[in-house]
Amino acid sequence: MKTQKLYNLLHIIIALVWVINGMFCKILNLVPRHQEIVERIIGNANSRAITILIGVAEVCMAIWILSHYKLKLNAITQICIVAIMNLIEFVLAQDLLLWGTFNSLFALLFIAVVYHTNFKTHNYVSFP
Repeated sequence: MKTQKLYNLLHIIIALVWVINGMFCKILNLVPRHQEIVERIIGNANSRAITILIGVAEVCMAIWILSHYKLKLNAITQICIVAIMNLIEFVLAQDLLLWGTFNSLFALLFIAVVYHTNFKTHNYVSFP
């Protein structure tokens, strides 16, 4: 039962990361640096609209996580998105990142948590 609680907690934390980044940082623009990163990568035209669309996609990811639908596909999708997004940001907008080069370390830690939760801990959890 301890593993079930840890698994549920990790799932909620992972979903919260997506909601906070999507809703608060991008859709509500409470962290303008996110839009600046989008501007740097795609240019100024439509950067606000694209930032909002990215935020909506991130909130949808959180809903998908909490739905427990196709968990392994979801985990693979998260891992790929985080890896690609961070690589692009590292190359094109490193100076705008909150922790600069250390952003990659936090991205790798997040990827490790997603992997462990969905491919390791998941094997020891029962579903209704």
